Amino acid sequence: MIGQIFIVLLMYAAWSTSFPLGKLSLESCPPIFLTGFRMFFAGIILLGWLFIKDKKLLKIGKKQIIPLLSLAIFSIYLTNILELWSMQYLSPVKACFIYGLSPFLTVLLSYIHFSEKITSIKVVGMFIGFLGFIPVLMLQTGSENLLRIFSFFSIPDLAMIGAALCAVYGWILLRIIVKNQTLSPIYANGYSMLFGGIVSLIHSGFVDNWTPTPILEGRIQPFLIQVFATILISNIICYNLYGHMLKTFTSTLLSFFGLFSPIFASFLSWIMIGEKLSWVIFLSTGIVSCGLFVIYRTEIKQGYIRKEARVSESG
Repeated sequence: MIGQIFIVLLMYAAWSTSFPLGKLSLESCPPIFLTGFRMFFAGIILLGWLFIKDKKLLKIGKKQIIPLLSLAIFSIYLTNILELWSMQYLSPVKACFIYGLSPFLTVLLSYIHFSEKITSIKVVGMFIGFLGFIPVLMLQTGSENLLRIFSFFSIPDLAMIGAALCAVYGWILLRIIVKNQTLSPIYANGYSMLFGGIVSLIHSGFVDNWTPTPILEGRIQPFLIQVFATILISNIICYNLYGHMLKTFTSTLLSFFGLFSPIFASFLSWIMIGEKLSWVIFLSTGIVSCGLFVIYRTEIKQGYIRKEARVSESG
């Protein structure tokens, strides 16, 4: 178990690189095209791997089409377009931290989707977690201030929260697909990335300036390096490792470890793009961790985590 926890932490450390890499890639092209290009080729690579192993592994059943399309829309298309659009204005660290809303959103969606109870103690944990987000939400850059709608809320903040919500629902869909339909994470992620990438590229064709491509002149080489580095780390390694870990850990527990991501992102952004380290990130991470710990302890008492562990073991 300790070894698996260490792997999860390494996964989030690697995943955190996608935020500074995404920020750098946005200097070369608009967010919708970036989403489509990255996801389309990531899907081709994953499905190509399955094709090499066995052509029969690529077969799609009628019952799998709707779940895979739903996963593509929420986990790939909406999540990444909202995330990358907001990252044009947010720092990579702030964007990563807002993504930390995921475990709290998981509680709400689990209540809606799986009828898991929201107790008064969970509400207290969510309130503590929300308090931890306030200091980070108040950290605003000059470009973000142009789109501010409340004292510490901006449109990019709301877009990133929307991305986190779509991502959480996408992980719930992935969990259902992997467990209920006994599909491999590579299969589910491969098709969802391919479909989501195609939808994004079609969207890009209507709104982006293709002359001949939306990539800025002279930026093709750095763009390709940054995008394919992101594909390797995020799409191929981390997406599929996360899907594999869902067979062992609950979504809430994995989200708990994800709270270390802003710390990883802070150091990586400092190294990669020279962004200053902020003590606010460390303070807020500590407060949010306390809130999520309260929720996690409650889920243990309710039996949700033990229940899912038994399901994983029997599968």
